[in-house]
This record gives sequence, C-alpha cells and structure tokens, in this order.
Amino acid sequence: MQQAGIVNSVIPATGGTMPTVAVAFGGGGARGLAHIHVIEALDELGIRPVAISGSSIGAIMGAGMAAGMSGEAIREHALMTVGNKTAVVSRIWGMRPQTVRDAVAKGIRIGQFNLERILKAFLPADLPDRFADLLVPMQVITTDYYGQNEVIITEGQLFPALAASSSIPAVFMPVRMNDRVMIDGGISNPVPYECLMDIADIVIGIDVVGAPEGDGTHIPNRMESIFGSGQLMMQTAITLKLKIQPPHIFLRPAVGRTGVMDFLKAREVLAMSAGVKDDLKRELDRQFEARLKA
Repeated sequence: MQQAGIVNSVIPATGGTMPTVAVAFGGGGARGLAHIHVIEALDELGIRPVAISGSSIGAIMGAGMAAGMSGEAIREHALMTVGNKTAVVSRIWGMRPQTVRDAVAKGIRIGQFNLERILKAFLPADLPDRFADLLVPMQVITTDYYGQNEVIITEGQLFPALAASSSIPAVFMPVRMNDRVMIDGGISNPVPYECLMDIADIVIGIDVVGAPEGDGTHIPNRMESIFGSGQLMMQTAITLKLKIQPPHIFLRPAVGRTGVMDFLKAREVLAMSAGVKDDLKRELDRQFEARLKA
C-alpha cells in the first residue's frame, strides 16, 4: 500500500535497461522552491534517483525527496508553511524564548538565528533524524569556514547537516559540527553535481542562484549589494565548473528577481519557474534515447 505523499519507483517500459539518474539541487534561498517542479517531473516519469546531493535550500528539498516525499507533498507543505504568512508568524511565535533568561541566552539578533530550530519548526514532522533512514542516499554540502573548503556530509544526524548547509552568512548563525564551524554549502559549491558523476548514468544539476536584475542604472542598496555580490561569485564558480565538467543535464529555472528570503512569494516563484518541468522531461527523453540506442 502506498503511503500518502510517497512515490513508488516505476521504471518506464522501454524493453531495455534504464539508465540511472542522480540529481544535484543547487542553493538559492527562496528561489529553490523551483526545485519542486523537478521533483514533480521525476515523479510523473516514475523515476527515483539513485543518489541526491544538495547545497543550502537544495539540501532541504533533496532531503524531502530522499525521505520519500512526492513533489506534490513537498509543494503542499511549502505553501502551507513558508508560503503562508499566518503560518510563518505562528511557527516563529512558537519558537519564542519562554523566559527572560532564555531570551538573553539564545538571543534574536540578525545573523544569529538558530537555523536548526527553525528547520524543525517548519519541515515535515516525519522527516527522519538520521541519514541512514533516508530512502535514497543523500549528500549534503556545507562549507568549513576556517578550513576554507567544501565538506560533504553523508551520515549521522540529518538536521544539523541541513542547518549547516543552509546557514546563509549574515542571516543565520554558523553550525558547529565535529568541532568545525560550518556555513552555507552554496558558498563553496552552489550546484554540487560533480560528486554524483561516478554514481549515475545521467546527472541532473539545477541552478537557482539567479543573478542581480535591473535596468543597469539602479544603484543597489546595502542588502541588495550583499546578496547580489554573493550571486555573482557563485555564478562565477558555476561557470568555471561547467567548463571543466558539465553534468549531463543542466537547468536554470526562471526565478526572476526573487530575493533569497522571499519565501512568502512561494506561489509566484512556482508560477514563474513552471517551465523547467517540461525542459527536464525533454532533456531526459534525449538522454534516455541516446543511451538506449548506444
């Protein structure tokens, strides 16, 4: 019996052995809601990846898929939580310090929000606590702040890894893991597809970093400059990666001028990025056909 919100793997009937697929979900804050279309497309094709990797919001979306959630279930949960102002206020209110001592100890200054607590308040209650309980192998990318390098987490507790991978500098506090200080995985690897290249026949990379948009004359304000320069640096890294070794399928959903924290615009993000679903299906058709003919 199929559990609600869970996708059973159904291999399309082709008369041959189907190529394996792996997916790398990139970082980009609220723009990462576009990943839902990719998950839904794979659901509709009956494809379950053999491996998943993710940076930042991509790690969170990837963890939902790795846990067995359908794209439809992830969409519904996102719209009911981060995409719903009343729900956001209610859940954040539920996280408030219960005493003055707690308030002083925990603090609520910008840049010091505890993301692990926030994730536990907003993510589905049945998301497993450990990597070992995921249905699909998962690689979560984070960045060692002092070590100045990418770190791939594949085992242990899931929520600290997701928090570390999603700890956007200046918004969330870094996460201490194994005596190391970790920050946003998108800093070191915005679309972590290369760690999957030896695992599957077809590797899909999804870039939701976006880029500063405007008429070329607007002077960005302080916050626009901070986040916009981050986008530019990550796109520079992605361009270099693509020159060295591109994935088999690389997608850039339309995410417009969505800000990194614009989660309340969830419906708008999903509407503007809907075309990526058909893009992925067309690319998969080409890849499957080429490999089955070979």
